[in-house]
Amino acid sequence: MTLKDLFGDILLLDGAMGTQLQARGLQPGETPELWNLTRPDDVRAIHEAYFQAGAQVVYSNTFGANRAKYHGDAPLADVIAAGVAIAREAASGASASDCRRFVALDIGPTGRLLKPAGDFEFDAAYDAFAEQVRVGTEAGADLVVIETMADAYELKAAVLAAKENANLPVLATVALGNDGKLLTGADVDCVAALLEGLRVDALGFNCGFGPEKMLACVRRLALLTSLPIIAKPNAGMPRVEDGRTVYDLEPEDFAKGVVSLIDAGASIVGGCCGSTPAHVAALRAATCSSEFRVQSSEFGGDRVRRESGATSRAARAAQPRALARNFPQTVVTSGSRAVSIPFGDSIIIGERINPTGKKRLRAALTDGDTAYVLREAVSQAEAGAHVLDVNVGVPGLDEPAVLDATMQAVQSVTDLPLQLDTSDPKALERAMRHYNGKPLVNSVNGKEESLSAVLPLVAKYGGVVVALTLDEAGIPPTAEGRLAIARKILKRGEDYGLKPSDFLIDVLCLAVSAEVQSGNVILESLRRVRDELHCRTCLGVSNISFGLPSRPRLNAAFYTMALGAGLSAGIVNPLSDEMMTAYRAFRALTARDDHCAAWVEIESQRQAVAGPVPNVPVAKTAFSQPEHSAQGLESSSSSLRTAIRRGLKADATEAAKAALAAGEPPLSLIDAGIVPALEEIGKGFEAGKVFLPQLLMAADAAGAAFDMIRATFPAQAGSAKGPIVMATVKGDIHDIGKNICRALLENYGFKVIDLGRDVPPEKVLEAARRSGAPLVGLSALMTTTVGAMEETIKLLHRELPSCKVTVGGAVLTEEYAAKIGADYYSKDAMGLVRLAERLVR
Repeated sequence: MTLKDLFGDILLLDGAMGTQLQARGLQPGETPELWNLTRPDDVRAIHEAYFQAGAQVVYSNTFGANRAKYHGDAPLADVIAAGVAIAREAASGASASDCRRFVALDIGPTGRLLKPAGDFEFDAAYDAFAEQVRVGTEAGADLVVIETMADAYELKAAVLAAKENANLPVLATVALGNDGKLLTGADVDCVAALLEGLRVDALGFNCGFGPEKMLACVRRLALLTSLPIIAKPNAGMPRVEDGRTVYDLEPEDFAKGVVSLIDAGASIVGGCCGSTPAHVAALRAATCSSEFRVQSSEFGGDRVRRESGATSRAARAAQPRALARNFPQTVVTSGSRAVSIPFGDSIIIGERINPTGKKRLRAALTDGDTAYVLREAVSQAEAGAHVLDVNVGVPGLDEPAVLDATMQAVQSVTDLPLQLDTSDPKALERAMRHYNGKPLVNSVNGKEESLSAVLPLVAKYGGVVVALTLDEAGIPPTAEGRLAIARKILKRGEDYGLKPSDFLIDVLCLAVSAEVQSGNVILESLRRVRDELHCRTCLGVSNISFGLPSRPRLNAAFYTMALGAGLSAGIVNPLSDEMMTAYRAFRALTARDDHCAAWVEIESQRQAVAGPVPNVPVAKTAFSQPEHSAQGLESSSSSLRTAIRRGLKADATEAAKAALAAGEPPLSLIDAGIVPALEEIGKGFEAGKVFLPQLLMAADAAGAAFDMIRATFPAQAGSAKGPIVMATVKGDIHDIGKNICRALLENYGFKVIDLGRDVPPEKVLEAARRSGAPLVGLSALMTTTVGAMEETIKLLHRELPSCKVTVGGAVLTEEYAAKIGADYYSKDAMGLVRLAERLVR
């Protein structure tokens, strides 16, 4: 029996490793993975206990064993190999049972934030994970488990490393926050689309919270994926008792909660923080009981009852996944936003980052003027585009390098998914590899050269590909001819495991000035692709008017006709008033705009101002969630506040420079430009409307502007409030949250003494005493290092009672912070800023 054979039934995973190591004496700040070499018998005993409890898969003690995170003295390869070997020995020595025991190579995050939001390169993260995979595979792992990921981009690097460096099943789970999103903003829809595209073998959730709070996430995922779903919740919420961290769910209650996750669609289950062999044993008993049956299906279909545990488990696991197979979605994503390309409605693909016919853009690309490209991206996003086309095809440029760099730059200032538009397979592969999310790819066609070059890339990296209905014979003049090519492309896609939902069929828009029947052929082709092939469609609408006068009017009229014929995605100019009005009018007149709300809102604004309001966002729909203001676009180069809000670092610097040259007082520029912009972006972050990458880009832009302004300050005017000492506690090298806080505090005028990560209590005390800091901020991400945080707090309170301590981190709550003695709890960076404004002068 293989691991994949078990996917149709319930596969039982182990529980927490860190909790068990702490029970056996692991000290705060001690590297857990070193026990593979120094105390192998203890690690083996933990694995054996989980196997005895009924687990079929144990995770090796290698969670933090990657070169970016590991800080032990022993060689990293030895630590990884020993971790897998110990688990392998435990599997081989387990008592006889009804199934084989499996060993998973456990891979956790690096603890660093990837560029452009952080300072860690994607390729460096890939290399760290690849090394871990190669060593673990050679040591005898049966599968690779990637867990506790909080950044979709890092998750992608880990999955690619696992798939390219081993021929093992790959399971991937993420740790969601209380808002149901990753640290960098991705929700369940984003994660599902990314991991399905990368072709993992199973996906789901671990850590974060207990079974009750995980339930909604599993239910949502069951509607999005046909893959097996993993659920590995914590044993409830943590609390401190007698100096120990304990969790509030007893084994039987935990098992009941996990059974509810199975009812919702999970079929691979276990426990994370706080869970023990007793929790796994209770779960094993619950899933083997004759009472374990399908009570009902909230996903539709007949009511199912089975007395046999095995039969009921298979029935439970099959129903939600069958639904996802029967109703496949076409989804593209960025690192934090998913856009579903619908049947029966349409999205807008912004066309303006394409040098064809655009002299200014061609010059910008040739000159390396990234700021111009970013302004175009932000303007289209604020105007209502759902996806942005990125094409850098200028003769003489190194297209692979320029497309890659431009794509990453655009992703740093907008959360919209991108369409990677190139005919160069090398450029496409490099961009797809480094793209944060699941991209739209433009394009493949019916020529054998194109099919064999593009389709394997889409299958490997995930994506939705635009299929042009042309082949070696050119563009067919009839709808029937174009459908024949579309069928050919879809058939070839099957060879690579691609489905019709992985394609957008572009029936090609030819100018009516040259082909008088072109409009009719296009509209017939759109209808037939929708009705006969059941595929979504795409079209470069403005080509229809080439060579004719009054092109915007003609384009808008044809756009409306194409929408009526079933166009799913129009490549248009979102800054065109005619095109956006046609789009909004069509949706209002065909009941796609609920109660005409978007039409009323935008047209009311139009009446309230002199002249048209061309650049306002479209209404929120089921396939996008624009979060931009509907007040019209401000100047993209003259407003410091706008440049910071948009995260445009170069524009912010130039705006500050121009304002200073015009005589604007430096302090006034800070008060009227930088501070309001940071307030706005901070409030958006607090409200969950702005996510980590956008927050950091805005902070960087504000920092660049502030540096320009600060150079003009008299010495006394540049003095900062504070100081504030900050540190990630001993044993913890996850400094993402701390770095965010530091950046925000500095941009609010506070002096920050950043001690870095893995900081012992004595060093924190020394810095606080020497600087006279009234406030110390401590962060921790791992439950295994909260003890070091408590130790640091006690030391500070004993030696410096006047110094206040605030804490934060993913594993902490306000109640938990109080129990370990912290004076304050900061939920996020803006919360810390608000606290500092009250306490620090």
